[in-house]
Amino acid sequence: MTQEAEIAAAVRRLFDLPVAVAVTRPDAVHPALLEGEATLIARARPARIAEFTAGRSAAREAMRQLGYAPEPILATTDRAPIWPPGLVGSISHCADWCIAVLAPQSDMRALGVDIEDDGPLPADLLQEVCSPIEVARLQGQAPLGAAKSIFCAKEAAYKAQYPLTKTLFGFDRLEVTLAKDPTAFEAEFTQATECFTRGEKLPGRVALVAGHLVSGVAIGQIDRKGA
Repeated sequence: MTQEAEIAAAVRRLFDLPVAVAVTRPDAVHPALLEGEATLIARARPARIAEFTAGRSAAREAMRQLGYAPEPILATTDRAPIWPPGLVGSISHCADWCIAVLAPQSDMRALGVDIEDDGPLPADLLQEVCSPIEVARLQGQAPLGAAKSIFCAKEAAYKAQYPLTKTLFGFDRLEVTLAKDPTAFEAEFTQATECFTRGEKLPGRVALVAGHLVSGVAIGQIDRKGA
């Protein structure tokens, strides 16, 4: 199994319902951007342009898996992707991988995904990413390694909540509890936010694959297994 296939399989397992997943590399050769997309990153650094192009390419492959024809994927002023009607999705990238995940809106209201290398969180980011409570919970563990899992979990949760709240906020708005089961976590709102109450929790999953952490959160997921 290729690394691309390993990562795609791991990402699919993050969700209870089937999702379309595409995995690629930012330095691979990708089709040209579609109309309107290039203007979104016209002044970006070459590395960012490569990541953006790979993300759109992966997203269109995921769309194809769901039976959608290729079309431009524009963005809000906050740079969140604007998906075609009937779809919810998320894009994430790190230095060497880019992933896109899509699902029918009839199955879930929103979803978020993140990929990070599995190296420890830089020490100077610990206080920015983790609250004092989260830092205290890391005692007895390799704190910067566990903090990287918290970072990955928060990134997925933030991406999942954005389509519903249209709100960007700092890492302190969510507090993550890593379960004893290392594949699960909960992201709890520390204050009320549009559509969410203080204390409301977003469950998610995280996995280690091919030297990377991947995390996923689905909101309003419809369980059809018992239907």
